[in-house]
Amino acid sequence: MERLGTGIGWRPEIADAVERMPGIDWVEAVAENVCPGHLPDSLRRLRERGVTVVPHGVSLGLGGADRPDAGRLTALAERAEALGSPLVTEHIAFVRAGGPLTASPPLEAGHLLPVPRTRDALDVLCENVRIAQDALPVPLAVENIAALIGWPGEEMTEGQFLYELADRTGVRLLIDVANLHTNHVNRGEDPAKALAELPLEAIAYVHVAGGFERDGVWHDSHAHPVPPPVLDILTDLASRVSPPGVLLERDENFPAPAELEHELSTIRRALEAGAVERVKAELRAAAGTGPGRRGDALFAAAGAGRREAAGGVGGGLLVEAGAARQEGARGVTDGTGAVRRGDETGAAEATRGAFGRPHQEEVDGARQRLALAQAALLSALVAGTPVPEGFDRVRIGVQARALAAKRADVVAKVAPELPVILGDGYRAAFLGYAQTHPMTSGYRRDALTFAEHLLSTGRPGDTGARRELREWWLDRSGPAPRSRRPAHRLARATRRVLSRR
Repeated sequence: MERLGTGIGWRPEIADAVERMPGIDWVEAVAENVCPGHLPDSLRRLRERGVTVVPHGVSLGLGGADRPDAGRLTALAERAEALGSPLVTEHIAFVRAGGPLTASPPLEAGHLLPVPRTRDALDVLCENVRIAQDALPVPLAVENIAALIGWPGEEMTEGQFLYELADRTGVRLLIDVANLHTNHVNRGEDPAKALAELPLEAIAYVHVAGGFERDGVWHDSHAHPVPPPVLDILTDLASRVSPPGVLLERDENFPAPAELEHELSTIRRALEAGAVERVKAELRAAAGTGPGRRGDALFAAAGAGRREAAGGVGGGLLVEAGAARQEGARGVTDGTGAVRRGDETGAAEATRGAFGRPHQEEVDGARQRLALAQAALLSALVAGTPVPEGFDRVRIGVQARALAAKRADVVAKVAPELPVILGDGYRAAFLGYAQTHPMTSGYRRDALTFAEHLLSTGRPGDTGARRELREWWLDRSGPAPRSRRPAHRLARATRRVLSRR
């Protein structure tokens, strides 16, 4: 695994600042926001300087009941190749439900939702990860997500779930320490326990981000400074292993560049503190003593850990072990050095006894059960159907409101004309629409459907605003923008009239 060092999430709003920041070894870009044939100039310049760029996907839905979409996998592969990336990353989450598996309308969450930590979900996730690995030109790493809600009847802790996933597929892990903190506040899960259960050698890199707490719920906003508890978890992780890379995420409410640089410095200090503790522990173990005894005389050598954290080096044996785990989990050699797929090794095989990987019929049955469960949950969140048994109804309400608010925010970004046309009434109108119109496709389609809904109900009340909204919708609802030339517009109107006869 390549040593990445210290990085920051590349966003168009801070592109110029990122280029000028000292000590940036690499950046991460949201894959869906990058066009392989038209890379942003800022990313091209970073690449020319030798800065690594990693595409980070958000829409694949590896934790969903459906197999990964071939088109989305191809798009992710194209971005990895265009950016010359050493790996790509995605999330352990589901983002859509419904469809053929449940004979129900497809639903989009527009957000990363948690996967139940059950055997069914793990079997499906492992198969989805293998499909993605086969389609991608570089290694895949998957990220633990933040959650407001927990599934009833879970069979594993987060650490156990991630360990089995990595062991059975060889996939690398992107550990988000801010998400571990979120799950500590929202679900009562112990971050230290999760770290203790992780396969540390499988870590590809680490995310660090800020958030805020409201009414006892932690919101992973990526719009606030990194809080001390998140830095403490980072230090704990660094006391156990030297992560190949660490990255600061910020998605909105961007501060001055100096503040981002200060946060990066704080992250480096947290890593340094963890590295020193790790070296101390190694020295104590080597000396056969505990804290406060003869091993303390060797603590001056802990400066090596300080230099390691500052320089982003070390952990070579762990990286090699991770590579070996990946090859072993995806197949075993046939004696010529080639890897033969289909033969699992390690703890995963032991958990399956003599049968190894679950039979395809078992996975298909798990997909069906998972599909029904995820569709019921997502329908409750976005369509107002009854909350499935066992879920916290209050938390479901909080999550549903958060999803609707996010939809309103994202639609305002992809269709910035709508808040201008509707003025102060935009948000209330959209939230009212969202209560009865779940998203069934992407955000651009959502914006068009919202406009259609308003126009079909005679809104907005202002005649000028309604005319402007209609013109906006007509310009975007066809396969191509309408021509501004009168003759072309007349011809188009004539065709519409004739087509109705």
